Amino acid sequence: MSGAIPQSRQRSLEQERAAFAWDCVQQVKKTSWASDYCQLAKGLPAMVQVNGLGQTLAFLDSKGKRQDNEHARLAADLSRWVSKHLLGSERNDLIPWITGQASAAEYRRATAEALAFLNWLRRFAEAELGGEQ
Repeated sequence: MSGAIPQSRQRSLEQERAAFAWDCVQQVKKTSWASDYCQLAKGLPAMVQVNGLGQTLAFLDSKGKRQDNEHARLAADLSRWVSKHLLGSERNDLIPWITGQASAAEYRRATAEALAFLNWLRRFAEAELGGEQ
């Protein structure tokens, strides 16, 4: 047997979340609204906990107005991550699934996954984008 330690499924999922969040933040670094993305990412976990995932995505969507800004990008980043892990394919807009197909259990699972992802996104945004304010 080799000296390698087998990775647990949870560990690799955490690494996937971290890598996806890192990529999101690296793409935002090149924008003029990087510091706004950072500020919004810092408050998003609380917004999800207080208002719910669906309402938070609806808020981001309303502020994004289909433009390329921090609200639209955060909504897309969050939707892509959650849909990739719950639905098997990336979607830029998770609202239709939440409002039309998700069961209560799936919605709770989506919320938990969103919060786990946002924890990484917030950390990386603070580290990489926080100094550009």
